[in-house]
Amino acid sequence: MKAICLLLLLGTISIRALAGTPGVDDEARARQHWILQCQGCHRPSATATPGSTPSLADFVARFLSVRGGREYLARVPGVATAAVSDHDLAELLNWTLYRYDNAHVPEGFKPYTTEEVGQWRRNPLRTEATSVRSSLVGTMPESQHIQ
Repeated sequence: MKAICLLLLLGTISIRALAGTPGVDDEARARQHWILQCQGCHRPSATATPGSTPSLADFVARFLSVRGGREYLARVPGVATAAVSDHDLAELLNWTLYRYDNAHVPEGFKPYTTEEVGQWRRNPLRTEATSVRSSLVGTMPESQHIQ
């Protein structure tokens, strides 16, 4: 116990690391789904494919702070049509938020649930995804407009 307290004080581990990622039952499964479903376009570091796929790194959780942003993340084409179950997709979304943009996950964030993801992905965004994204980014405070 003393070792854990010392590590926390030194900042080498976080409380979240001890407790696991909220909304993620299996970190390895979520990572595997990232590799198989997302990494091809968003790259291993979530930094995008220039000219076609936006970066998620240090940005994706900012959508949670604007109206419609939570739903948007579950409805973007690559997410909504991913070949995984609703449960695994909710887990993947939660894992992605904490893995690639932990600093911007809002205080009190409630992890995505199987039910909400299942509902939203039945109505995926298609050609309008880019304009919806632009509109949502436009409602973010100016300090968040890094992309």
